[in-house]
Amino acid sequence: MEHLRKPVADTGVTISPVGFGTVKLGRDQQVKYPEAFRIPDDREAASLLAQARELGINLLDTAPAYGSSEERLGHLIADDRASWVICTKVGEEFENGESRFDFTPEHLRFSIERSLKRLGTDYLDMVLVHSSGDDVDIIRRYGCLDVLAELKREGLVRASGMSTKTVEGGILALEQSDCAMVTWNLNEQGERAVLDYARDHGKAILVKKALASGHLCSDGDDPVQTCMDFVFSHAGVSAAVLGTINPDHLRHNVHAVLQAVEKHAA
Repeated sequence: MEHLRKPVADTGVTISPVGFGTVKLGRDQQVKYPEAFRIPDDREAASLLAQARELGINLLDTAPAYGSSEERLGHLIADDRASWVICTKVGEEFENGESRFDFTPEHLRFSIERSLKRLGTDYLDMVLVHSSGDDVDIIRRYGCLDVLAELKREGLVRASGMSTKTVEGGILALEQSDCAMVTWNLNEQGERAVLDYARDHGKAILVKKALASGHLCSDGDDPVQTCMDFVFSHAGVSAAVLGTINPDHLRHNVHAVLQAVEKHAA
């Protein structure tokens, strides 16, 4: 899959078309999946990460709001840090079963320093602002993308961006940073203009909810393949972040993405 990696703007970071989402490695409360699940133990998690790497995935998506995900990843990839592009987030905290948001510059710096410690690394490949939904207000009121730009200059962050929920916020984030993470699937296409902007301006797009958080967005012979064919039909898409703790699903997801990418590259 290495030949299919795409650049994150002009940062020098390149990412596989599949990102391994790690919510389920650290959090099982207040999650929007169709079925309950058990958080994998260290042996199971290490096996999943090894499988992901063997399948060609280099992008790991995590966040402080994903429970113990960052700390577990730090332990699990300690001997192989250089093989991974770590994308984490700032702005959202998950405590005592509830989310809260803090976008102040002071908290963002605190969050970055904490993530560095939890992940056992001296740099973060990608950092996204974890929006509460008020994308434009967050960017303009708190200057959060300016804070991330400063952290880039300091060498703590290689690429920056925002996980957005609005078209206006997504485009504003791309104007000021390298990447946006957006919802894009057969059921939800309202953020198409953000993908258009990224395609036209050389910015990166990570797709969240590509499979509608496990609520498959197609009833065809192979729903996953149908979903991935749609997701990668837009040239602005850099990668789809897919979270699973089922090895068979992981293998099938990667196969579906590769088929879709090659189909649209032809």
